[in-house]
Amino acid sequence: MDHLSYKTLSVSKATANKGWVVIDAGDATLGRVASQIANILRGKHKASFTPNVDCGDSVIVINATNLRVTGKKLDNKVYVTHSGYPGGQKHTTVRELKAKSPAKVVERAVRGMLPRTRLGREQFRNLFVYDGAEHPHEAQQPKQVKINL
Repeated sequence: MDHLSYKTLSVSKATANKGWVVIDAGDATLGRVASQIANILRGKHKASFTPNVDCGDSVIVINATNLRVTGKKLDNKVYVTHSGYPGGQKHTTVRELKAKSPAKVVERAVRGMLPRTRLGREQFRNLFVYDGAEHPHEAQQPKQVKINL
């Protein structure tokens, strides 16, 4: 047998085969969509996944306004931010954030599922979320991906 066929391939930034993917988030649940987006951003859906390299695809999410949140999370789930100054803590519910910017809700959910490292921040830059059905990335020829619900 050829012993070289058992060699594990480690992808580098130069050899990573990165593509573009479109996900239609209409009428899907926020957490289920966000977890699949995070897997695609990290590259875990590929056979050549390397945990220390950005080998994932760029993801375009459309129809972010139609995402559903189950239960009472619209009013009970609270995002907390702090400015760093005394008394600088701010509380925002999902309903308030969705009314202001539906794309921010998806971005917050996906960011929480990525690693909190330089690599995670680099992978998060490959996420593009849009409220409506149009996006300006047609030149990249993205593939339509059906999400598993």
